[in-house]
Amino acid sequence: MGLRHSYTLIAPFYDAAIARATEAARARSLAALPAEAGHVLLAGVGTGLDRPHLPPQHRYVGLDLTHAMLRRALPRAGRVDFTPVQGDAQRLPFTDAAFDSAVLHLILAVVPEPAHCFAEIARVVKPGGQVIVFDKFLRRGQPALLRRMINPLVRRVATRLDVVFEDLLPVAPGLALEHDQPALVGGWFRLIRLRKL
Repeated sequence: MGLRHSYTLIAPFYDAAIARATEAARARSLAALPAEAGHVLLAGVGTGLDRPHLPPQHRYVGLDLTHAMLRRALPRAGRVDFTPVQGDAQRLPFTDAAFDSAVLHLILAVVPEPAHCFAEIARVVKPGGQVIVFDKFLRRGQPALLRRMINPLVRRVATRLDVVFEDLLPVAPGLALEHDQPALVGGWFRLIRLRKL
């Protein structure tokens, strides 16, 4: 089962499964968006759970692989300037340096090729812009035997459990790590901020 199909099926239940558990971390993550107005990419916008925490001064593009997710995100846009785009975060349909900031909430551990997604984000963010990440990552050398054992099954349906964030950095050498802190589940989920050089 591909991600497009599985997330079309998951869309009606996604909020019930994840909204409450991630709300505080989303708010902390999005508080790092700049005060000055800019053009912000929400890569993997899902059902729009970030919406209550989005500063109103920015123009947002919410990209998601499935129409089912975007259909749920649109009513949540409220008064922010929000444009939905259906597309693949591993092959972004945008020009180089098109955005001042990019937000990757729970997307790098979902896409089949997180390195492609991360490299694409680096491509579309302007020099001086920032990339904000909230996701689950293993640490280098972390055994996490159960996660690794069930990963081949779970990754086909919803999410990967074996992504090591530090392994993504070499594909985007123009992104400098500025901030990295544990967020949820004993540090499995992390809040990360990077700057485009």
